[in-house]
Amino acid sequence: MVYPTYLVYTFEEWTGAKYLQEYFLWGLCWLLTAILTVPFWILCYISLSAFIVQIFDKICQLTGNSFSKVRRNCFLVLAYLWDIFGRIWHGYEIHGLENLPDEPALIIYYHAAIPVDYILFIARLFLQTNIVCHTVVDRFICKLPGYRRLLEALYMFAGMKEDCLSCLKNGNWMSISPGGVREALFSDNTYKIMWCNRIGFAQVAIDAKVPIIPMFTQNVREAYKTLGDIRLLKDLYEYSRWPMALIYGGFPVKLCTYLGKPIPYDPNITAEELAEKTKIAIQDLVYKHQKLPGNTIRALLERFGRKED
Repeated sequence: MVYPTYLVYTFEEWTGAKYLQEYFLWGLCWLLTAILTVPFWILCYISLSAFIVQIFDKICQLTGNSFSKVRRNCFLVLAYLWDIFGRIWHGYEIHGLENLPDEPALIIYYHAAIPVDYILFIARLFLQTNIVCHTVVDRFICKLPGYRRLLEALYMFAGMKEDCLSCLKNGNWMSISPGGVREALFSDNTYKIMWCNRIGFAQVAIDAKVPIIPMFTQNVREAYKTLGDIRLLKDLYEYSRWPMALIYGGFPVKLCTYLGKPIPYDPNITAEELAEKTKIAIQDLVYKHQKLPGNTIRALLERFGRKED
C-alpha cells in the first residue's frame, strides 16, 4: 500500500483535493469486499442447501421413509431457495421455454466459471414447468466431502455413457456441459467454447433418440471471473484434473438464460456432425445475445434497466 498511498498524496498536492486518501482506501476496501465476499456467500448458500438436505434426510430416518420419497419435496425447497437468490442478486430470467419439446431432451450448455446460472436455471425450470433436469457433473465434485447427499437431492451424478443413456431412456430430462471444468476455468470474456473434441454427449443423444436443446446465459462471465489464463494453473489442472484457479467476482449483473431451437433426432447424422451442429447453435446464441467482449460495467447497467450504446 506504500506506493499507491504515495501516488494519492502526490495527486492531492497537485489537484488540491483533500481527503482523497480516505476515499481511495474506502473504495479499495469496498472493492475487495465485493470481489471476495460474494463467492464466499455462495459457498455458504451451498452449505445451507446441504444442511436442508440433511434435515430431510433426518426426517426420513425418523419416519422410516426412504429419501427417494421426499426427494422431490426437498428439490422444491432448494429451488425456491436459489430462485430467491437469482431474483434478488441477478434479476435472473429464462427466455425460450417455448422451445422445449413435450418429450424429454438433452440440454447442452456453456459452462461458467461458477455455474450459478445453471443452478438458477434448474430451479426456475422446475418452478415454472415442473421439469426435473438431471445433471452430469465432473467426477471431482462427487469427491467433495459432505456433499454427496446434496448432489443426490439435486439429481446430479458423475455418470458414464451407459448411465446417461439409461437416464434419458427412462424418460428423464438431462443436461451436460461438454466443456466442463476446462471451459469454466480457461474460457474468458470472449466466451470461447472449449470442448476439446468431446462428442460423447452427441452419441448419447443419438442412441437415446432425443433432441438436443442448446443453452447459454448472457453476462455469466461478467458475474463470476477466474484467473485461469495463468499458464501454471493450466498445467496444474491438466496434470491433476482439480480446479486450482482463483475465482472471484459475484457482481450483481443481469443474467438471462436463453434456450435455442431443438436440434431434432436424426438417425442419419454422425456423432461428430451432431456435436459440431450443437456447438454452432450455442455459438449462435452467444453472438445473438452477448456483446463481445463481455464488459462488467455494461452488464451492471443492464441489470438496473439501462442499456449502454
